[in-house]
Amino acid sequence: MKCHFLLLGALLISSVLFAQKPKLPVHKDVPFVQEYSIKYYFKDAFEPLKAYTDLNGAIKVSTKSGLYQLYAGQFLYPGTLEKDVSYRPIADKKIANLGLYQHQFVMIDDKAILSNAWAGKLFTKHSLPDAYLLAGGKDFSFLISNGTDVVYLSKEGTSWKENNAIGKILDLKYDVTDNLFYILAENAIYSFSEKDKMLQKTYAANDLTCFELFSGKLIVGTKNGYLELDKTGKVVTPLQQKLPWPELTCISVIDNQLWFGSTSGAFMRKPDGKFNYYASERWIPSDKVIHIAKGDENSVLILTDKGLGKLVFTKMTLQEKAEFYDKQVRTRHIRNGFNGTLGHMTNGNLSTGRLEDSDNDGLWTSMYLGGEIFRYATTKDPKALQNCRESLEAMERLYSINGIPGFPSRSFERTGYKNNDKPWRHASDPEWDWKSTTSSDEVIGHIFAFGAMAELIDDKDLKSRSIALIDTLMSHVIKNDMYLIDWDGKPTLWGKWHPDYVNSFPTNVGDRKLNSSNITAMLQTAYHFTKKEKYKTKAFELMKKHGYYENLMRPMKIIGQAPANSDEWSKHLSGAWNHSDDEMYYMGYWGLYRYAFNDTLRAGYKKAIVDHWQFERPEKDGLWNILTAITGIPDFDLEEAVWYLQEYPLDMIDWTVKNSHRRDIELLPPNFIEQLTKEVLPPDEVGVIRHNNSRFMLDRNGRGSVELSAGDTWLLPYWAGRYLKVISAPTR
Repeated sequence: MKCHFLLLGALLISSVLFAQKPKLPVHKDVPFVQEYSIKYYFKDAFEPLKAYTDLNGAIKVSTKSGLYQLYAGQFLYPGTLEKDVSYRPIADKKIANLGLYQHQFVMIDDKAILSNAWAGKLFTKHSLPDAYLLAGGKDFSFLISNGTDVVYLSKEGTSWKENNAIGKILDLKYDVTDNLFYILAENAIYSFSEKDKMLQKTYAANDLTCFELFSGKLIVGTKNGYLELDKTGKVVTPLQQKLPWPELTCISVIDNQLWFGSTSGAFMRKPDGKFNYYASERWIPSDKVIHIAKGDENSVLILTDKGLGKLVFTKMTLQEKAEFYDKQVRTRHIRNGFNGTLGHMTNGNLSTGRLEDSDNDGLWTSMYLGGEIFRYATTKDPKALQNCRESLEAMERLYSINGIPGFPSRSFERTGYKNNDKPWRHASDPEWDWKSTTSSDEVIGHIFAFGAMAELIDDKDLKSRSIALIDTLMSHVIKNDMYLIDWDGKPTLWGKWHPDYVNSFPTNVGDRKLNSSNITAMLQTAYHFTKKEKYKTKAFELMKKHGYYENLMRPMKIIGQAPANSDEWSKHLSGAWNHSDDEMYYMGYWGLYRYAFNDTLRAGYKKAIVDHWQFERPEKDGLWNILTAITGIPDFDLEEAVWYLQEYPLDMIDWTVKNSHRRDIELLPPNFIEQLTKEVLPPDEVGVIRHNNSRFMLDRNGRGSVELSAGDTWLLPYWAGRYLKVISAPTR
């Protein structure tokens, strides 16, 4: 009787514990603001001045060689700036510059201020033939300058003039609140009253470059930051130098936000005082910014010395972003079923790119396949199932093409293209070659994808084929004494899980922990789906007899550089934190946690996963955060994961990007985990990288030569989040 009560009590306790399991947070997928850029390049070298949009949405650019207009251009397919010949009477004039007045284009030439608006009635003559600066005041009055002289024009014409008395003039503005013009010179700011025709010095300082009126203040740019003045010239905010770059060239107010142009990109000041930084050809034709203005339909125009960048701000849900990326992958990145890279591009021109093989074709495809598996499990979308089928066929052929039972090739390609690359071997089919030297990161990726497919895909054929691949791969490993044996009968460089290799590393070298974690996950996955005792027996032998459980449970804080008396291989592998290892850990965590042999092991694995995640939190990598949710912990930085997904750029071309010069970031001393800054920068401000790179990488010399696939970088974390129900379906 006592036993029955004990059993009942245990059941009640377990049911209470189950009921109290923490509920995971869920991100509600509502539309957010997504940015992208449409670029327009000058064909020749010009000296640009201004870019504006009128109330009709027309965009014009003024240069010292006349007016230009936009031609063609769409996202990822740049247009050009062409000579504006749209209206002959204007094209025949010597237009010196362009401005806006009452949201209409106004122009200045050697004789007058004129416009095609207001039935062409605006035609105010002036006597300053080399004038090129203008600002409109009250009731069609204007202030103009040639850089030295200033002339005030009422409707009737010249009514005040100042000759070469205030130094080189850089810009003119009008304050509608106080009916005052402001004049920016290199070393001073002046105000001019229309009513009194009085010129008064407001502020004096050296190296002034630009200014703007904002919230009742003068925002003044210099060669080394900006400051804020009240309208009497009193400094209300001292010089601000913690900017992406302090050498300012222009300031604009757009939708109540301050925008700055500099000699190294453009940036917008956010309400929290930080900045969104727009530099590199992801955003603008060059980093030397000349002018910034409001564009049409929620866009911002950034004029540079080489052309115009039109930043478009549109509303989008995460699922809509996933649909965009799905099209990117399916139309440009599928090679023989692999998730591939478009390489060999010329300066970001997609038409010049060609699909290339990779050492990691199997890994990148496994990660893309994993995302499509989660997508199908969540939505039952037949397109996702077809994508799974195609990628699995490519993965299967990695095994069948080489004639080595259970050995996965790195890649395969049509013959004749890899003759000088030693790892490539001829297949029995004379039309094809395959790549050898397969590494452990490929293998763990395969097991992750095959396991997810076996668990989550309800297609019996795909399920059985994925289980067969798990079995053949892991049988190869066990048969060959925990090594991956290549065509030459020797282990590959990285395909080694034997205790003689794994435990040869000092306890603080990451490979000892990583290989123990990965092989345990692989054997658990194999046993879970095949129920073959050899996998379970081998796993427990490694964990108990050879210390693999102790290895994989070792805290991340212990991982570091090998001791001085270690072998050279250990020193080589532990010089710094290896971000490819992070990717391998997380590809293995799926099988390590979900297919654990028992609850005791699962509880231990959870501690190891969360311990690793704690070290990764500063990077805010969306994949690490979302996959950590499999452990059930309620705080896995969901907000940061969503931030990663929302901030990731739609443009996945590998542009040259630089951030190390920035003054608004806090650099850290060199450290083992390679965290270069106190806070990680948003994905759309750094180079496009995969999950196996540090998100703290500040500079990247991409040169627009490659477009990465979104299949592994973005779609996997998004669809994992959807499957784990921490990201909702879209709602509006």
